[in-house]
Amino acid sequence: MAAPEQEKTATDTVEEALISEDAFAEDDEFLDDDDFFDDEGLIDEFGDTPEELVWDPLAPFNRAMFTLNDTLLIWVVKPVASGYRTVTPTIVRRGVANFFNNLKAPVRLISSLLQGKLKGAGSEVGRFVINTTVGVLGFGDPAGSWFHMEPSDEDLGQVLGAWGVGNGMYIVWPILGPSTLRDSASIPGYFYLNPVGYVEPTKLSLAITAYEQLNEASFSMDDYIALKASALDPYSFIRDLYIQSREKMVQE
Repeated sequence: MAAPEQEKTATDTVEEALISEDAFAEDDEFLDDDDFFDDEGLIDEFGDTPEELVWDPLAPFNRAMFTLNDTLLIWVVKPVASGYRTVTPTIVRRGVANFFNNLKAPVRLISSLLQGKLKGAGSEVGRFVINTTVGVLGFGDPAGSWFHMEPSDEDLGQVLGAWGVGNGMYIVWPILGPSTLRDSASIPGYFYLNPVGYVEPTKLSLAITAYEQLNEASFSMDDYIALKASALDPYSFIRDLYIQSREKMVQE
């Protein structure tokens, strides 16, 4: 139930910050990270409150949406994703992930061009041509494995950030997950550039998107559960992780 590429859809960004370099590793394990200090202890020790990374005036609403999304993930997505992972070979699930990643080439291409990243734009064109032909409609990734051409990892939210637009306030959307006012403003552009959005009827387009997210969850759900279990306040931790990850992506 992650969002569209928030573009990347918000949850995707959080997950990318958590998962190792091999985004589709089957059995990633998180080391337990014992936390000896809580926020109150830090305040007593240093006399200052922790720096706020993003304006969060909608915190009560955001926490409610976080709880709703978390409940859906744990009680609906997790069982379905676990069953799907059990009956679907890893090579098939990875191929599906490659296919959808290849479809999003227009999003990354335009985002690279709008930031003047010509090398990244050229790489996207090359990847799309190679993977669509040699990679059989993108189910394979010969551009990455043979020619070491990696995705540019750009989106329209990063474009706005590179143009000097600030995060604005933090927002947690139902289903879509964590975002900011800036990233939310870029969502319509994402749908415009994503070929899946042009599939008719709309119900079929939504079904395809849901399947994409289910396939992605089959790889990343365990990481989310481990993250949540290790955090004293999962809402604040995921919020800060999302903001830090997005800022790093804008700066790169």
